[in-house]
Formats: sequence, C-alpha cells, structure tokens
Amino acid sequence: MTTALILIALLALLLIRVPVAFALGGLGLFLLWLKDINIIMVPQSLYSTTDNFVLLAVPLFLLMSNILLKGGVGKDLFNAVQSWVGHWPGGLGVATIISCAMFSAISGSSVATAATIATVAIPEMTKRGYNKPFVLGLLAAGGTLGILIPPSIPLILYGVIAEESIVDLFLAGVGPGLMLTFFFMLYCMIYSHFDKNYIPCDKADWQERKRASIRALPTILLATVVIGGIYLGIFTPTESAGVGLALSLLIVGLMRRLDWQKFKEAIYSSMITTVTIFLIIAGAKLFGKAITLYRIPQELSMAITSTFSEPLMFVVMVCCVLLVMGFFLESMSMLLIMVPVLHPALGALMIDPVWFAILFVVMIECALITPPVGMNLFVIQAVAQSKLSEVIRGVWPFIIIMFTSVILIYLFPDIVLYIPFKL
Repeated sequence: MTTALILIALLALLLIRVPVAFALGGLGLFLLWLKDINIIMVPQSLYSTTDNFVLLAVPLFLLMSNILLKGGVGKDLFNAVQSWVGHWPGGLGVATIISCAMFSAISGSSVATAATIATVAIPEMTKRGYNKPFVLGLLAAGGTLGILIPPSIPLILYGVIAEESIVDLFLAGVGPGLMLTFFFMLYCMIYSHFDKNYIPCDKADWQERKRASIRALPTILLATVVIGGIYLGIFTPTESAGVGLALSLLIVGLMRRLDWQKFKEAIYSSMITTVTIFLIIAGAKLFGKAITLYRIPQELSMAITSTFSEPLMFVVMVCCVLLVMGFFLESMSMLLIMVPVLHPALGALMIDPVWFAILFVVMIECALITPPVGMNLFVIQAVAQSKLSEVIRGVWPFIIIMFTSVILIYLFPDIVLYIPFKL
C-alpha cells in the first residue's frame, strides 16, 4: 500500500508539471521527514552525489559538443560524407545518417547531434526535393544515435547509478549503434526507390572528395582520439572528455570559427543543461534514499520477479512502461527514476545489466522522438522552423525501426555483448 501511494504521489506531481528534480527531491525529503531522519544527512547526501569524478565527464562532453556546434564543424563533416555517398539512392539521407553517427562519436548528446547536422542537412535535402516530413523525421531519428553510440551521457549516468563499468557500457553501445545506423540508411534507400520527386546528386570526382575529406579530417581525428583513447585504456571516460574539449577548442580556434560571443553561448548552453541534469540527479538521490528506507526497491523487485518469471515478460513490461513514460518525461528523468527500481530485479531474472542498459537506452531513444514531449521533435522543429505535426509525421517509420531493433537485441544478445565481452 505504501509503495502504491508513493508512486501515485510522484506521478501526480509530474502530471501537474512540477519540475522533475523538485518532484523527486521534494517527495524524497517529505518521506525522510516522516521517518524522523536527521535533516543534516540531506546536504551530505546531495554533496556526495555530485562529488563524483565520473560525472565530471557530463559537462565536459556537453561543452565539447556545443563548441563544435557553434564552430560549424557539422558542415565539413556532412560535405565530406556527401561527397562519398551522395550519388547513392537517397544519398543525402544516407549522408545525413552517417554524419549523425560520426558526430555521435564525439558529442554524447542527441540534441547536439540533431541540431548540428540538421542545420546543414535540412536546407540541402529540401532544396533537392526530398519530402519534408521525411527529412525532419530522418534528422530527429538520426539525432537519437547521439545517446547510443559512445560516448553517451545516459550510459555514463547509468554506469554511476548501477555501478557498472562505463567502458563496458560504451563498448556495448557500438554494435546496436551500428545496427541502427544501417537500418536507418537502408530505409532511406528504400524510401528513395518509391519517391521519385527528389533530385539525385551527381557523383563527386576524386579531387572533390579529397578536398572535402581534408576539411573534415580534424573532426574525424577528434572522434578517433576520444573513442580510441577510452577503448585502448589510455583515458578514462572523464579524461577523454577533457582531452576532447581541449582538441575541440584547438580545432575551432585554428579554423577561426568561434568568436567570443559564440564561445559564451556554448558555455551558457552547456551550463544550463549540466545544472538541469545535476539537479535531477540530486533529486533522484534523495528520492532513492527515501524509498530504500521504505524498502520499495526490494518490494518492487520481489513483485516483478514473482509476476514476471520469464525475462521476456519482464522486458516487454519495461518497454511498455518506458514507452508510456516517454509521453510525458524526458530521457534523463526516465533513467534516474526507473534504473534504481528495476536494477535489483535483473540478478534474479538472470539478465545481464550491461545488455539491459543498452535496451533501456534504445527505449529512451524512442522517447526522444515520440510525441507529445519528444525533445528531438522540438529541436528539429526549431531548426527547420516548421510545424510540429510535420516532424511527427516523419518519425513514425523510424520508431518502428527502433522497436524492431529492440526485438533483435532481445533475440540476439551478442549484438550488445560481443564487443565488450567476447571480442
């Protein structure tokens, strides 16, 4: 009964649009007060939550991606990819998805990926007659690769909450990220076969490819250093974020694309997002401590394992819950609310926590492009200055592709686990 009342209270606060951080923190504080807990432990708990070396990677990756966004490196990256694949069927769509995947290997943020590539791809694709809802849906979905292909901010947070190896989580995201990239590209090529209204690109000559590739080379090298350093054990994820930030400043500085005003805007944008994330983390920590005292995670874990004795039913239940939550919560909130509740049940059901993390993130990707509050929908709407209904019409095929990927990840776990544990 207590568990149901607490969950109903949290849901009610969220539905009346109390900010997630204050809904979690306020309810957690109230529950601790009911237990007569010494209030001095609250600031101590909040401080210990944010005083974490691993979490330092979050603002560093955010600032790096915002500097690259303001520096306009997305255009160089897109032009280079376009020169190689632009003449393929649906070539600009394929180039858009590849550019999103490559920028994802730097940014760790879906919003930054969507905004960076969209500013370049939308004008190019609409100019060549691509169907506008298709273009907007493609960019919204392509941006979601930013939180699956490492480095991924949600995977960093998952690792902190669940106490899992962030390097293993990053490695586990590679296979599904490449699979989803391939499916998006395949859809672009199939779509272009039936849509004859677009104007195909001419095949670029070798000189053009060479010039475009050289201009994009610093960005590609940045991605190689950031990701390669982590995989080879040269950097921790946090150190990699610091190195990546320094290199991004060097790249945009040498290209003279970042003036003082743009630099301030990048810092301000990163600061807002960082504070939002850390407030939600702090609120979730208080709420988590409170529900632990009430033994809610243990009770829910027992209820889940007794109700869903088969991993398949548990996975279906999780996907349905996350899909519904995605209608009114953003991705970080879903992660910080649900992982502490669901993680204790994984051991009893013999579910690998690293595999579950990737499944969870793919479902978060779906939430990023499902109405009414999918963050990427609003980002693409703002960049394209179009109607939200046009973006929503374009994303449905990609949502279906994501659900198909979830099924494949369940049927073939090695898509996730082969690289981190068997390669």
